[in-house]
Amino acid sequence: MKYILASGSPRRKEILTKMGLAYEVLVSEVSEEHEDLAPEQIVLELSRRKAEAVAALLQNEQSDEDTCVIAADTLVAIDGEVLGKPVDRRESYDMIARISGREHQVYTGVTLIKLPEGKTDSFYEGTDVYVKALTAEEIQAYVDTGEGDDKAGAYAIQGIFAKHIDHYAGDYDNVVGLPAAALKKHLEQL
Repeated sequence: MKYILASGSPRRKEILTKMGLAYEVLVSEVSEEHEDLAPEQIVLELSRRKAEAVAALLQNEQSDEDTCVIAADTLVAIDGEVLGKPVDRRESYDMIARISGREHQVYTGVTLIKLPEGKTDSFYEGTDVYVKALTAEEIQAYVDTGEGDDKAGAYAIQGIFAKHIDHYAGDYDNVVGLPAAALKKHLEQL
Protein backbone atom coordinates (compact mmCIF):
# COMPACT_ATOMS: atom_id res chain seq x y z
CA MET A 1 0.00 0.00 0.00
CA LYS A 2 1.25 3.46 -0.91
CA TYR A 3 0.34 6.20 1.58
CA ILE A 4 -0.20 9.86 0.68
CA LEU A 5 -0.40 12.45 3.46
CA ALA A 6 -2.64 15.30 2.32
CA SER A 7 -0.90 17.77 4.62
CA GLY A 8 2.34 19.68 4.89
CA SER A 9 2.19 19.67 8.70
CA PRO A 10 5.56 18.75 10.21
CA ARG A 11 3.74 17.37 13.25
CA ARG A 12 1.62 15.00 11.18
CA LYS A 13 4.72 13.90 9.28
CA GLU A 14 6.46 13.10 12.59
CA ILE A 15 3.51 11.03 13.80
CA LEU A 16 3.34 8.98 10.57
CA THR A 17 7.10 8.43 10.71
CA LYS A 18 6.81 7.35 14.36
CA MET A 19 4.12 4.88 13.26
CA GLY A 20 6.60 3.38 10.79
CA LEU A 21 4.60 4.32 7.68
CA ALA A 22 6.43 5.21 4.48
CA TYR A 23 4.49 8.01 2.81
CA GLU A 24 4.60 10.82 0.31
CA VAL A 25 3.20 14.30 0.83
CA LEU A 26 0.71 15.95 -1.50
CA VAL A 27 -0.75 19.06 0.11
CA SER A 28 -4.40 19.74 -0.60
CA GLU A 29 -5.39 23.25 -1.57
CA VAL A 30 -8.92 23.57 -0.20
CA SER A 31 -10.75 26.28 1.67
CA GLU A 32 -10.86 25.78 5.42
CA GLU A 33 -13.93 27.97 5.77
CA HIS A 34 -16.82 26.10 7.30
CA GLU A 35 -20.40 26.40 8.36
CA ASP A 36 -21.31 26.97 11.99
CA LEU A 37 -21.37 23.30 12.99
CA ALA A 38 -20.34 21.31 16.05
CA PRO A 39 -16.52 21.05 16.32
CA GLU A 40 -16.46 17.33 15.54
CA GLN A 41 -18.57 17.90 12.40
CA ILE A 42 -16.24 20.68 11.25
CA VAL A 43 -13.09 18.54 11.48
CA LEU A 44 -14.80 15.67 9.67
CA GLU A 45 -15.97 17.98 6.88
CA LEU A 46 -12.57 19.66 6.43
CA SER A 47 -10.64 16.37 6.49
CA ARG A 48 -13.05 14.96 3.90
CA ARG A 49 -12.54 17.98 1.60
CA LYS A 50 -8.77 17.65 1.85
CA ALA A 51 -8.80 13.90 1.17
CA GLU A 52 -11.18 14.22 -1.78
CA ALA A 53 -9.08 16.97 -3.37
CA VAL A 54 -5.91 14.89 -3.23
CA ALA A 55 -7.72 11.70 -4.29
CA ALA A 56 -9.06 13.53 -7.36
CA LEU A 57 -5.52 14.58 -8.32
CA LEU A 58 -4.26 11.02 -7.92
CA GLN A 59 -7.14 9.51 -9.89
CA ASN A 60 -6.21 11.76 -12.80
CA GLU A 61 -2.89 9.89 -12.89
CA GLN A 62 -4.90 6.65 -13.38
CA SER A 63 -2.60 4.38 -11.40
CA ASP A 64 -3.69 0.84 -10.50
CA GLU A 65 -1.44 0.87 -7.41
CA ASP A 66 -3.27 0.54 -4.09
CA THR A 67 -2.98 3.97 -2.50
CA CYS A 68 -4.40 5.40 0.71
CA VAL A 69 -4.87 9.15 1.08
CA ILE A 70 -4.67 10.34 4.69
CA ALA A 71 -6.11 13.79 5.45
CA ALA A 72 -6.69 15.46 8.81
CA ASP A 73 -7.93 18.65 10.37
CA THR A 74 -7.50 19.71 14.00
CA LEU A 75 -9.25 22.39 15.99
CA VAL A 76 -9.58 23.57 19.56
CA ALA A 77 -12.92 24.27 21.22
CA ILE A 78 -13.91 25.71 24.57
CA ASP A 79 -17.49 25.89 25.76
CA GLY A 80 -18.48 24.63 22.29
CA GLU A 81 -16.84 27.60 20.54
CA VAL A 82 -14.12 26.93 17.99
CA LEU A 83 -10.72 28.55 18.49
CA GLY A 84 -9.00 28.46 15.11
CA LYS A 85 -5.54 29.67 14.19
CA PRO A 86 -4.94 33.18 15.55
CA VAL A 87 -4.77 36.01 13.03
CA ASP A 88 -2.28 37.99 15.13
CA ARG A 89 -0.53 38.05 18.52
CA ARG A 90 -3.41 39.93 20.17
CA GLU A 91 -5.77 37.08 19.24
CA SER A 92 -3.14 34.56 20.43
CA TYR A 93 -3.07 36.30 23.80
CA ASP A 94 -6.89 36.27 24.02
CA MET A 95 -7.06 32.57 23.17
CA ILE A 96 -4.44 31.57 25.75
CA ALA A 97 -6.13 33.77 28.36
CA ARG A 98 -9.42 32.04 27.59
CA ILE A 99 -8.06 28.50 28.11
CA SER A 100 -5.94 29.48 31.14
CA GLY A 101 -7.03 27.57 34.23
CA ARG A 102 -9.67 25.70 32.25
CA GLU A 103 -10.48 22.55 30.38
CA HIS A 104 -10.90 22.64 26.60
CA GLN A 105 -11.24 20.07 23.85
CA VAL A 106 -9.06 19.27 20.86
CA TYR A 107 -10.72 17.50 17.95
CA THR A 108 -9.01 15.92 14.97
CA GLY A 109 -11.00 14.63 12.04
CA VAL A 110 -9.36 12.10 9.75
CA THR A 111 -10.49 10.91 6.33
CA LEU A 112 -8.93 7.95 4.55
CA ILE A 113 -9.61 7.25 0.87
CA LYS A 114 -8.36 4.00 -0.61
CA LEU A 115 -7.67 4.16 -4.33
CA PRO A 116 -8.34 3.04 -6.96
CA GLU A 117 -11.76 1.90 -5.67
CA GLY A 118 -12.47 5.10 -3.67
CA LYS A 119 -13.43 3.40 -0.39
CA THR A 120 -13.72 6.14 2.26
CA ASP A 121 -13.49 6.08 6.05
CA SER A 122 -13.88 9.19 8.24
CA PHE A 123 -13.58 9.43 11.99
CA TYR A 124 -12.68 11.93 14.68
CA GLU A 125 -10.96 11.82 18.02
CA GLY A 126 -11.48 14.19 20.95
CA THR A 127 -9.07 14.91 23.80
CA ASP A 128 -9.75 17.00 26.92
CA VAL A 129 -6.83 19.27 27.82
CA TYR A 130 -6.49 21.02 31.18
CA VAL A 131 -4.32 24.16 31.26
CA LYS A 132 -2.82 25.57 34.45
CA ALA A 133 -3.91 29.04 35.54
CA LEU A 134 -1.47 31.48 33.94
CA THR A 135 -0.57 35.02 34.88
CA ALA A 136 -0.79 37.82 32.31
CA GLU A 137 3.02 37.84 32.21
CA GLU A 138 3.21 34.09 31.52
CA ILE A 139 0.65 34.41 28.73
CA GLN A 140 2.50 37.32 27.14
CA ALA A 141 5.87 35.54 27.42
CA TYR A 142 4.45 32.51 25.63
CA VAL A 143 2.73 34.56 22.93
CA ASP A 144 5.99 36.44 22.33
CA THR A 145 7.74 33.16 21.44
CA GLY A 146 5.56 32.90 18.32
CA GLU A 147 5.23 29.15 18.83
CA GLY A 148 1.43 29.27 18.64
CA ASP A 149 1.14 31.67 15.71
CA ASP A 150 -0.04 29.04 13.22
CA LYS A 151 -1.64 26.58 15.63
CA ALA A 152 -5.29 25.98 16.42
CA GLY A 153 -5.95 27.43 19.87
CA ALA A 154 -2.67 29.40 19.67
CA TYR A 155 -0.48 26.76 21.35
CA ALA A 156 1.58 23.64 20.70
CA ILE A 157 1.32 20.93 23.37
CA GLN A 158 4.57 19.36 22.13
CA GLY A 159 6.50 22.61 22.46
CA ILE A 160 7.33 24.99 25.27
CA PHE A 161 3.63 25.30 26.13
CA ALA A 162 3.87 21.76 27.59
CA LYS A 163 4.92 23.23 30.95
CA HIS A 164 1.53 24.94 31.16
CA ILE A 165 -0.49 21.74 30.69
CA ASP A 166 -1.83 20.35 33.95
CA HIS A 167 -3.06 17.09 32.38
CA TYR A 168 -5.09 15.69 29.52
CA ALA A 169 -7.59 12.89 29.02
CA GLY A 170 -7.35 11.09 25.72
CA ASP A 171 -4.82 10.68 22.93
CA TYR A 172 -1.77 12.98 23.15
CA ASP A 173 -1.02 12.56 19.43
CA ASN A 174 -4.54 13.80 18.71
CA VAL A 175 -3.66 17.13 20.34
CA VAL A 176 -0.47 17.27 18.25
CA GLY A 177 -2.54 16.78 15.08
CA LEU A 178 -3.09 13.11 14.23
CA PRO A 179 -4.56 10.41 16.54
CA ALA A 180 -2.02 7.61 15.92
CA ALA A 181 -3.80 4.78 17.77
CA ALA A 182 -7.16 5.38 16.07
CA LEU A 183 -5.46 5.91 12.71
CA LYS A 184 -3.66 2.56 13.00
CA LYS A 185 -6.96 0.80 13.76
CA HIS A 186 -8.78 2.44 10.85
CA LEU A 187 -5.95 1.73 8.40
CA GLU A 188 -6.07 -1.95 9.37
CA GLN A 189 -9.84 -2.01 8.78
CA LEU A 190 -9.55 -0.24 5.44
